[in-house]
Amino acid sequence: MRFTSTPRGARLARRLTAVRLDAWGIPYDVTPHDEIVLIAAELTANAVRHGHVPGRDFHLRVHAPADGRTVRVEVTDTRAERLPRHPGAQDTPDAGETGRGLLLVSRLAARWDWHPRPDGPGKTVWAEYALARQQR
Repeated sequence: MRFTSTPRGARLARRLTAVRLDAWGIPYDVTPHDEIVLIAAELTANAVRHGHVPGRDFHLRVHAPADGRTVRVEVTDTRAERLPRHPGAQDTPDAGETGRGLLLVSRLAARWDWHPRPDGPGKTVWAEYALARQQR
């Protein structure tokens, strides 16, 4: 789905993720649900804060392959010059109160990365969450 690149758009994307997970049998108030929603919240907040281009929206895709082992969250924005570090890149210590969103994503997700947007300027940041067998 496409959302306005605003804090409201990020909140709506997070809410849609929560509703979709519940519909897929990953109910509210279980750890996988909460952690996947947190991943979506961080990625959409980053798209709004760091990927915002006036007049351009961001895209959210939440996908659960048929094997039931993972849930993938993808957020695409249109800003090409602000790129995140790839996973495993050396982080410089920072005493600031921001900049920890992708660190949190890296701790919750089985894997994450980003790639240039294939159909225009920008990038897609994605994260895959590994589900325990009993959760799907």
